[in-house]
Amino acid sequence: MAIDCYQIESCKRKFDERYSHFIHQTPLWKLPGRALGVDCAEVWLKLEHLQTGGSFKARGMLNRLLSNPIPPSGVIVASGGNAGIATAAAARELGVPCEVFVPDISSAAKRARLAALGARVVVGGAAYADALQACLARQQETGALLTHAYDQPEVLAGAGTLALEIERQGGLPDSVLVSVGGGGLIGGVASWFGQHSRVVALEPERAPALFRAREAGRPVDVEVSGIAADSLGARRIGSLAWDITQAQVRDALLLTDESIRAAQLWLWKELKLAVEPAAALPLAALHSRRYVPRADETVCLVICGANVDPASLN
Repeated sequence: MAIDCYQIESCKRKFDERYSHFIHQTPLWKLPGRALGVDCAEVWLKLEHLQTGGSFKARGMLNRLLSNPIPPSGVIVASGGNAGIATAAAARELGVPCEVFVPDISSAAKRARLAALGARVVVGGAAYADALQACLARQQETGALLTHAYDQPEVLAGAGTLALEIERQGGLPDSVLVSVGGGGLIGGVASWFGQHSRVVALEPERAPALFRAREAGRPVDVEVSGIAADSLGARRIGSLAWDITQAQVRDALLLTDESIRAAQLWLWKELKLAVEPAAALPLAALHSRRYVPRADETVCLVICGANVDPASLN
């Protein structure tokens, strides 16, 4: 396995000792299942959209920067938005330059946030894979430290600290529902929970990188589009996440854009949680009954990101 519990615990200690002002312990909100219209004992919402930069990505990006020497040219990343925002925020915290390559599909709200954090923003193609290629070419020119959105051990270990927090705050849930793009989040979460909790991978039907990889028996390129493509728009599942999910994740489920949008609006209208579509997949899985928990089950939903235009929630 690429990531173990020792690496996650070491990362968490580093955050707590020196960067607790930057990496927050986000709330774990426990509700009876009926409060969310679900027939189960409890639903826990890990409110990671309240993290620095508006998503879980801050954990992995800061860990990547702290674990490597940073040259004068700074750091560089390709991102649909959230990894770029997290990298830019971490770079500002450490006082180093940051360059972010984004695809055309990245939202205006995320680009504006990047600019506000002081990053140099470059549009590098139609989709995330195109932005990544442009980013890699630029990195060869400048020698900047490359931060990958989801496929570096330090990034997955950082994401795993979220799972560690869930256990410390509430114990072991029966199941954890996790949105999947390139796999950094589920790789970290599954590395921590292992066989102790059932980790369920969730993807949009129009961005099915892990699902298609499982069909093929190996990571393959997929076409990406749809409501959550700016966050979950990886064309291929990351190699680290592929290995981890093969060993630790039994279920990989697909959700329609319509169910994701309905869950996003429900979270806003009923709980006043303003989150992006990628963060709504766990609730969409419950409301659409793609995942049906037992009556006595405790289900944890990872609410992973908040970088959304509030006007879109009307």
